[in-house]
Amino acid sequence: MEAKGKSAIHESRIYLCAPVNALVEGIYKQNIPLSEIKKHGDFGLGTFDALDGEMVVLDGKVYQIASDGHVNSVEDDALTPFACVTFYKPLTHDEITREMSHDEFMEWMYGLLPSQNLFYAFRIEGLFAHIKARSVPKQECYRPLVEVSKEQSIFDFHNLEGTLAGFYTPSFMSSLSVSGLHLHSLSADLECGGHMLKCRPQKARVGVQFIGALELALPMSLEYLTWDFRRDMEKDLNKIEK
Repeated sequence: MEAKGKSAIHESRIYLCAPVNALVEGIYKQNIPLSEIKKHGDFGLGTFDALDGEMVVLDGKVYQIASDGHVNSVEDDALTPFACVTFYKPLTHDEITREMSHDEFMEWMYGLLPSQNLFYAFRIEGLFAHIKARSVPKQECYRPLVEVSKEQSIFDFHNLEGTLAGFYTPSFMSSLSVSGLHLHSLSADLECGGHMLKCRPQKARVGVQFIGALELALPMSLEYLTWDFRRDMEKDLNKIEK
């Protein structure tokens, strides 16, 4: 890899405002304002206080996909227990020129990675034959995420113009962020979206940012500080996210 590319990788970093394991265990009552998140990135994904929908961050704007599938613009004083962001600067671009099945799409995406031991940010813009997505309702009682996921709303979008935004995380970082590809969808008309479960792209442009550093902020709540995280939560996370 050329020196310019290596320099761009080292300069890029992902910011996490909490480890994903806290979210899995039901610790999603936090008071981190979006104004703080925006100091660390203009692109990414996450959720909102009390697990109130899915988050997409594009070009510095934050969108909430509510449990009914509708999209809301969100102000800086909104709160989040988990967000993953970066300042998006793609190093490469590739084109999808034919319709792919979900499995073909995943194989093609992984083929863009020169190493599975780095972080990557993906912005995929274009036309999608089908996107299966989900969102979850706001929680009053803080239950483990695997229980909450049983109440998730599932959406099927067809012939949708829009964006998939998200990250690839190495498997050895699975306690911090969702390992593998983690993508959220947002329609071009800002009418619908969600956490992507399945996707059949037709024609799209794929920007990839190579990321060589991670900044993690740890919650300071009593619930987090006294929690026992020794349980292996990867099985739960895979069930929820995939």
